Amino acid sequence: MSHFDHLDLDGHLLGLLLAVAEEQSVTRAAQRLGLTQSAVSHALDKLRAIVGDALFVRSGRGIVPTARVEALVQQARLLLEQMRGFATAGGFDAGRFEGCITVAANDLQRDLLLPAWLRRLRAQAPGLVLRVIPSGVPTPEMLRDGACQLVLSPRPPEAADLVQKRLFEDRYAVFYDAEQRPAPAGLADYLAAEHVTVVYEPRRALDLDQWLVEQGVARRFVASVPGFAGVPAFVRGSAWLCTAPSRLSAGLLRGLASVAPPLPCPTMPMYAIWHVRHQADPLHQWLRRTLDEVAAGLVADEV
Repeated sequence: MSHFDHLDLDGHLLGLLLAVAEEQSVTRAAQRLGLTQSAVSHALDKLRAIVGDALFVRSGRGIVPTARVEALVQQARLLLEQMRGFATAGGFDAGRFEGCITVAANDLQRDLLLPAWLRRLRAQAPGLVLRVIPSGVPTPEMLRDGACQLVLSPRPPEAADLVQKRLFEDRYAVFYDAEQRPAPAGLADYLAAEHVTVVYEPRRALDLDQWLVEQGVARRFVASVPGFAGVPAFVRGSAWLCTAPSRLSAGLLRGLASVAPPLPCPTMPMYAIWHVRHQADPLHQWLRRTLDEVAAGLVADEV
């Protein structure tokens, strides 16, 4: 076959293209799809014949996508969404769903919400697979081009074609190693200490850090890490402080002592964000409804 024929395409081929592009490995894509490597390689050969492009070429011990793949991947994501919408037009049956849902989240919301959410989803849809990608500084394009179905973030990107819903809010706490130092005794002691913080790429400071700067509160930072998972290694065994969302005490910052900040601080909201084209999609409505239930349970546990 020497020319593109859209009738030779199907959802399985499109899903396979996405899996290989995202994993950049035939082996990992095969594991993700539950196929053999030879089956993936055979399907790739069929795709290459259809589109007339190599799609992926060897580079060292791995493979890299060709320039054509980036455009094809965006189209494939949108086509698969349309196909899912076609299949659920008459009603959504979670028990029959087979597919991968991609959510963009940083480590706080990833660990706090997504494990419980996935357990709830899989109880109804055993064929569902969850893929989590880092949200970093979320952009509208992440949802527009289908890179993910949902973004979880305390700072929703502003765009007229995005919808957002507040899931919960958290207060901030000052974390420290109680074996190395006492809790900061007031604002002067807090400001005299050295601090560790999080800066998401590309160069986005925590909302609280920006707010404190605007209030004229200057702190001395000894380290910044790209996520909260990197904080404990720096704080443990030192006299350094980290001011972070208090819910981290049950997860990534478990084992560190914490105390309320020595000055009034705003709360940190958490939002679910999605593209307006998903607003009435039965699959997406089910995803959002179950996420709401998990978030509501999180809030109820505090009461």
